[in-house]
Amino acid sequence: MIKVAVSGINAVDNPGPGLGIIKGLKEGAIPVSVVGLAYDAMEPGVYLTDLIDRVYLMPYPSEGEAPFLNRLLYIQEKEGIEVVIPALDPELPLFIDLEPRLSELGVRSFLPTRKHFKLRAKDRLPVIAEATGLKTPATFAVSSYEELQRALSRLRFPVMVKGLFYRAFRAYNSTEALQYFQSISAEWGYPVIIQEIVEGEEMNVVGVGDGEGGHFGLLAIKKLWITSLGKIWTGVTVKHPGLLEAAEKFVRHFRWRGAFELETIVSGEDIYLIEINPRFPAWIYFAVGVGLNLPERLLRAALGEEPERDWEYPAGKLYIRFTDDLVTDLDLFQRMVTRGER
Repeated sequence: MIKVAVSGINAVDNPGPGLGIIKGLKEGAIPVSVVGLAYDAMEPGVYLTDLIDRVYLMPYPSEGEAPFLNRLLYIQEKEGIEVVIPALDPELPLFIDLEPRLSELGVRSFLPTRKHFKLRAKDRLPVIAEATGLKTPATFAVSSYEELQRALSRLRFPVMVKGLFYRAFRAYNSTEALQYFQSISAEWGYPVIIQEIVEGEEMNVVGVGDGEGGHFGLLAIKKLWITSLGKIWTGVTVKHPGLLEAAEKFVRHFRWRGAFELETIVSGEDIYLIEINPRFPAWIYFAVGVGLNLPERLLRAALGEEPERDWEYPAGKLYIRFTDDLVTDLDLFQRMVTRGER
């Protein structure tokens, strides 16, 4: 029985990838016991005792490395974790920096490097696009009102207003663009990204790079229905040769290590790279459901084993996300709030 810690168990309207990862691990050939890492006592994963055996509250990554490491040391002393699979962007830099220290304590992982993580910045998209043969929407990094106005004068509305790492809004006029610019810069700083909106079909690729230019599987999907937050609600598997070829070029050129997702817009013969995520997406269980258990392959890689590399999957499989209900005891919530664990 391998004890695995997984974060991102916040299955709310903006869901994390954790529960999809855990379902994949539970359905894999390696027996696992799962320790959930939560950042709020109200995260639904805290109460899903059939999936997650133990749960611990973590300090927010913004509190710094010392509190974060101390909490992990406490959890490791109690649980004897063998592998950790972080699933949220804000915590990834800490886990990447702490990887050598945690490895000394017997906690293994399979993560991108710091250099890889920096590629997720939206102003780095042209670099990735050039290496993979993709295109990018017209994009401007602005740090002042004057630069914002110059960028808007070169684009047609609506436009996307994005933080360098987080937040994205569609602005239909200058007033909205300024409002979102001020909101994002106040929360996340500069630069703010002003980006052309490309019309087409939203297609994404998820995969696991082996760190040497190869990979342990790729899956491409087309989004059919998304929520108001831009999260996939229904989708279908596709086999788009150009998109899959670009994903293989991506892992080969950058020698990507660990999970990743490429978000694109396909418009006719053109493929536009919109975003890169250095971890599994919230829809990762889609891959598991069509026979490509990428979470288990990541686990095997972290354990030093050689995962499967076959990634044949059927096109035309449908993914449907749905909400559910759970009734449980209040004392579970009280225990999380007072003790920080269950």
